[in-house]
Amino acid sequence: MNTPVFPTLLQRFFADRLVSQVDASQRTIASYRDAFRLLLCFATRRFGRPPTDLQIEDLDAAFVSNFLDYLECDRGNSPRTRNNRLAALRSFFGYVALNEPALALQCQRILAIPAKRFERASVEFLTAEEVGALVAAPDPETWIGRRDRTLLLLAIQTGLRNSEITSLLWSDIELDTGPHVRCLGKGRKMRCTPLRPDVAETVEDWLAEQETDPHAPVFPSLRGGPMSADAFQRLVTRHASTASRQCPSLTKKRVTPHTLRHTAAMALLHRGVDLSVIALWLGHESTETTQIYLHADMRLKERALGHAQENGVAPDRFQPPDALMTFLESL
Repeated sequence: MNTPVFPTLLQRFFADRLVSQVDASQRTIASYRDAFRLLLCFATRRFGRPPTDLQIEDLDAAFVSNFLDYLECDRGNSPRTRNNRLAALRSFFGYVALNEPALALQCQRILAIPAKRFERASVEFLTAEEVGALVAAPDPETWIGRRDRTLLLLAIQTGLRNSEITSLLWSDIELDTGPHVRCLGKGRKMRCTPLRPDVAETVEDWLAEQETDPHAPVFPSLRGGPMSADAFQRLVTRHASTASRQCPSLTKKRVTPHTLRHTAAMALLHRGVDLSVIALWLGHESTETTQIYLHADMRLKERALGHAQENGVAPDRFQPPDALMTFLESL
């Protein structure tokens, strides 16, 4: 029996494996789709043939390694992104190995390509002063400014992910008894996040401006559709740049939608909320993911060190000596 051609295998992988058997989420399918779009464009340039003429034998371990190098070196992708693309390819070739035994050796070599290790940067979050400057940056006299201010407040207080907050609908907001928002997070887990009274009031004022439609996005684009993830990123970057004029410390930080999520987590941690509760709040699979916040702020470590002192006195933060005294002592 002849081995199915590559286009047939790829279509079966998406239609049968991901959709019918696994029932993968739309976000997973979109991520895998983007990985194979990049792969096919790279293969077309490498072999000089359109994607429909590619053979599964063309995509050997050496080719996949070259593709991963291209992602990092030419496209400037991070090791984390490179590993995400590799995960999509592994899933496909694992499917091929099970369904086409004649290709098992080729697939095993690709499955053996390791994920790249990378340094995990410390968590970056905003201080209370920086949060105030960022929220004040949008112009409240304009429709876009009121939308952006409401979005920033909601993101900083709830810690919702980029995709979670941009996909919010009117029906996901509850402002009566116990104000909260509902969202479908990773793993298609539904969770509810309570709103502070001031944030709930701001959201209510914003919704009062919109047409009543439970299926309408809470934060629409100028065209009325859902805001894209890239648009949210540009929005945060633009207002962070504006806020840096009033709060210069923001110029030293790369503020992204995920920075707002980290800010929400650190605010809860500073208030003494247990790590397991923060994990539930953020929609983490386990508290191991949430432990990164324990290492993010020196104040938490100083308090822990203070409790460890025999005399019970917390250590002071180092203060440099007076400049004039330093000069005299150096003579």
